Order: sequence, then structure tokens, then C-alpha cells
Amino acid sequence: MKRSARILAVLLAFVLLLGMLPAAAEYPAETGSLDLTRSWKGKTVILHTNDVHGAIGGYAVAAHMKLRLEHQGAAVLLVDAGDFSQGSPAVNNDKGASAIRLMNAAGYDLAIPGNHEFDYGIQQLETNLAAADFPVICASIFREDGSSLLPPSWTYTGASGLTIGFFGLDTPECQTKASPALVRGLTFLAGEELYDCAREQADALREGGADLVIALTHLGVHEESEPSRSQDVYAAVSGIDLVIDGHSHTLMTAGEAGEPIQSTGTQSAYIGVVIIDNRTKTIENRYLVPMENAEQDPTVSAIAAEIKAQVESAYDEVIGTSEVELEGDRAYNRTQETNHGNLSSDALYAYIQKRQDALHTDADHMISLINGGSIREYIHVGPITRGDVNTVHPFGNTICVVYCTGAQLLEVLEASTFRIPEQVGGFPHCTGLQWTLDTTKPYDKGALYPASTYHAPVSIRRVSIRSVNGLPFSETDTYALVTSDFCAAGGDTYFVLSGLESFDTGVLLDDVVTEYIREDLGGVIGREYAAPRGDLQIITAENSRCVPSAQSFLLNGEEVRPEAYNVNGETYVMLRDLAMLLNGTSARFGVSYDPERNAVALAPGETYAPVGGELTRGADRSETLKVSKQSLTAAGEALNLCAYNLGGNNFFRLQDLAPILGFTAEYDRENDAVLLTCGE
Repeated sequence: MKRSARILAVLLAFVLLLGMLPAAAEYPAETGSLDLTRSWKGKTVILHTNDVHGAIGGYAVAAHMKLRLEHQGAAVLLVDAGDFSQGSPAVNNDKGASAIRLMNAAGYDLAIPGNHEFDYGIQQLETNLAAADFPVICASIFREDGSSLLPPSWTYTGASGLTIGFFGLDTPECQTKASPALVRGLTFLAGEELYDCAREQADALREGGADLVIALTHLGVHEESEPSRSQDVYAAVSGIDLVIDGHSHTLMTAGEAGEPIQSTGTQSAYIGVVIIDNRTKTIENRYLVPMENAEQDPTVSAIAAEIKAQVESAYDEVIGTSEVELEGDRAYNRTQETNHGNLSSDALYAYIQKRQDALHTDADHMISLINGGSIREYIHVGPITRGDVNTVHPFGNTICVVYCTGAQLLEVLEASTFRIPEQVGGFPHCTGLQWTLDTTKPYDKGALYPASTYHAPVSIRRVSIRSVNGLPFSETDTYALVTSDFCAAGGDTYFVLSGLESFDTGVLLDDVVTEYIREDLGGVIGREYAAPRGDLQIITAENSRCVPSAQSFLLNGEEVRPEAYNVNGETYVMLRDLAMLLNGTSARFGVSYDPERNAVALAPGETYAPVGGELTRGADRSETLKVSKQSLTAAGEALNLCAYNLGGNNFFRLQDLAPILGFTAEYDRENDAVLLTCGE
């Protein structure tokens, strides 16, 4: 019996544990069962998987379903939407070759590469795909000479005459979510170029006689992937009947706006089913089927067992035990400090600390950093095997030391937390660094980093470093940053590190973590890792310190009394009070508000028209503090300034407004006064 379910993309039970986490998006996910005993004559069934990540037991289930459906009269296509060659020792051990072997045995008809197909380099990818008995397509990846890396599309025509056209798209995040060194020389289309590519492919397939056009994509639906998500492509391109998607590990049969996007989550938890009527040539049903405890094909199951046995001897070795559970949920590791991030970065720190003679800096100028996206799984209470560690860190990354200035380190932190509290794969977990992240301030987004989907910060406004190894931080000092080769090469949000002086130890990350557990911790992950260490302080509107400002204000030497608040140690002034004060000066500006767009417009040089209530300090508004959601323009140019809403009025940081409006704001520490200066 088919049943309807609403499945959360991220388990909300975990979100309830910590208020700072964003609520997970909820997508429709119709689940059901597949009757393999009835007649399926007159039907074409597409079975699909995505983000298998080494959960190889699912291949035997898919093979059984395909064979049984064919036996019952259906035409069956088995397709995959990427990330099949990486994720567990079963496939990591031979760089994805075992995944291809299993997909051949299961009878796959089609696949596209995901970003993790590039984890072993282009040459290894080409070797793997050459062994595939099925086509692997992608229209959005190009070589330096402009040629397509892979065939862009594939067309199936069944005995009934039904023709289905598939085209493939891979995420442009391959540029940063695989090590940049491994994809050098490749171009990944993004945004409008990706839409144009999809439009061209869909039109060509229609013109070629396709009754149905299916986009087989590895784009995902997470906000951090905008504007190159599957729903972005579907909205921009007409003529796509269905999107079979991967990348974001989302369980869904439709987008938030009802888009026909289907994805099976990850780790072979579900298999997707699309049922097409051969006579009407239309999709008549589609849903997801749980794979747990489903019947398996014995031949494919035997191959999976053989592969597992080959890696068990090495990866089943017990290296220690854990008294605590180390966090494995991406919703935490990509948004905040976690105990697992602490342990992983501690392992990097300890490895180089024991070899600090190789450093060009003093030991007290060494820090370590690992990005949250590289932590892929939990470590549970109990025995720990090498396989457990490899599953946590499956990418084959090596340990590097990069020499960067304090200013460059700040940029790394600013760029890698740009959308917190939303998830960021580059979220930094650090050892030796005590720092603060203010999520109430907007990211000052600048130009895209070269060959990246991420934007550089124009200024450093969200992060600050309190100390390094207990000593004062300096923007001009040089620090030894111990990290992965992925980050050192500019992966994810770490472009600023690429090209800096560095050396690669050649030692694998999972080996370093194994050594740390076995030797430095004596084989026991103890209670010291029961909770995050607390190196990172995250400021939110809820925990901000807001009090009425006790400072005096002088404008061109005369005392004035604007309503002002001190928020987390910085001065914010009511916008209309400031406009009233600057009337008649060279820094005068008008203020208008558009309630429909919730937008405030500043008009520098114009006289401010009072609306009443200016310069009349009322009751304390501290308890009403919220981050302002209004947009702001000055002379028609969009601004991205730090602002709060207190009791219905906007308060802006003085140091942001001064250069825009043409006045100076200095602090007289001796008299605890703010000195405003501008021309008459």
C-alpha cells in the first residue's frame, strides 16, 4: 500500500537541542512499496539512486528490484545521480573502482558524476568510467580546450516506442568541494550559464523526438548552492518533465514550490521509483521505497560481501575506544564548534607539534584548522576501528602547513562563516585559536573568488580573534596554519590560502587522527571530549549585550543627544536622530521608507524632513533588540550595513554611516565621548 509521508531534510529532533541552528527545510517525500509480483506490462520504470557514498549493500537491492520488474514485464532503467565512488572504506580503498564493479553487476544504465567523483583526480575518474558498462553523462563540465569532459546527454527508446531523453548537470561546487588541484583545467558552469546549458540540452532532446526529458543532476537544493540548485535550473528552463537530483542528501519527491524534483537522501536509505505509462507516454506515479531489509540479488550481494571482506582485515583493526559520542551530524559540524571538530583539529595540532622543528614560526604561532565538511560521520561510544576513522575522513586528504598573516587568517574565518547560522561546508574547527563570530552582522559580500562559487569579504566585520594559544593576536604576524591539502589548495571558502608558502607532509588525515587516538590519547577518547571546548563564542541576537549608551556625543564641538545603544561593545545610533542632527550640515541626508518592500532609502545632500519624535530619548528599548531585516540604499546604491531594530526603529553602526554620509566619528576614550565632525 502506498503511503504519504512528510520527511524532514534534517532531523528536527537534533535541531531542538540547540536553538541557534536554523530550522530544516521540509520537502514532500512520498514513500511507498513496490509490488514485484504483479504484472508490469505496458510500463517503463526508472529506479534511481544518489549519494550512495559507499553504502554498497543497496546495490544488491536495486539489482533485485530491476530483475523482478523486468521479469514481470516492465522496461526498467537504473540510474544514479552522483557521489557513488567515495564515502566508506569499501569504495575508498581502491579509489572508487569497487563502486563501478558493483554498479556494473547491478545493471545500471546511466549515471552522472558528483563532486566526490573528483576526489581522486581526473585521471582516476577517467580510469573508473572507462570500466563502466553504462554511459556517464554531464553537459556542464568542460576541458581547457572547450571540449566537454563527458557526453552531455543520453537517449533511451524502448520496444514500445517510448523515448526518454536524459541530460546531466554537476554542481559548480566541484571547484571547491573537491580539492582545486584535482579539478585544475576544468570549467564547471554555474548560474545563468548553467541555465543556458540546460535549456540547450532540453530543447535538443525534444527536437530529437524525446517524449519525456529528465534532468539527471547533482546540484542539490540547499541555500548555500544558490543560484545553481536543481530548483533554480527547473525554474529557469522550460521543457523538463522531471529532475532526478543528488548532492544535498535530501529526501524529496517535490520542491518547496511543488517542482518535480526527486532525490533519495544518502547511504542507500531509499531508492527512487518513477512509473511511466508506455501508451500515454506520461509519468503516472513516482515515490521513494525504503531499502532497509529489502530482498537482495544474491550475485550482487556476494560481490559486495567479497569487497567488504577485502577491506575488513585492515579497517577492522581496533585502535581504541571512546567514552563519548563524537558529533557526526552535518547540521552541527557545519554551523558551530563541536566535540568532533575539536578532536580532529587537535589531532592535526598534535601531529605538527611533535615535529615543530620543521616550522618557520615559533610554536606559539601555530594553529590548526579542519573544515566541518570533512567530518562525515559519528564516532560512537565503544570500540573504534581504522574503518570508523576512515569513514569520518574518507577523502584521502593529506596534512599541510600553510604560512599566513593574521589578516589572511581573519579573511579565512570571515569567508568560511559567511552564512552562519546556515550550514557552510567550510566552517572552521580550530585548535590554538580563541575567536568570536557575530552572526547578527551581515556578511560584507564582495566579488567571487576566482574559479569559485564563494564571494570574498569586502571587510572583516563578523569575526574577531581574541587570542592565539593564549597570546595576543596580531594581523601582521605570520602564523603556521596546519590544515588539509584541500583547504591549503583553496577548497571551499579557503581561496586566500592558495598560493601561500606551504608544505605538504604527505601524511593522510585519517592516519593522523588514528595516531592521535592511539598514541596521544592512549587509545581512549575520554570525557574531555564530552562537549565542545568553547574556543568559539557565537553571538546571536538572543545573547547580544545591549544597553543604552552612556557616552556623550559632540557634533562639531557642541553636545547633542541622539538615542544610541551600545550593542556588543559598539555604538549604534537611531537613523532618524542622526538625520535630524546633520540637517544643515554638509553631511545632511534625507530618509524615506517603502513599507511594501520594507526598504529604507537615504538621499545624501538632501534636507531631512522630520516625522516627529526625533531626539527624544524614551524608555529603554534594550529588550526589543532584533536584527534589522530592512534593505537600505544610499543614492540608489544598495548597502549592506550592520543594523538592529529596537522598538520599531532602525539603529546603525556609526562607523559604517560616517564614510557614506561624509562625516567623521572618533572616540575620545578619556571623556567617554563620541566626536562627530562635518562641514557646515
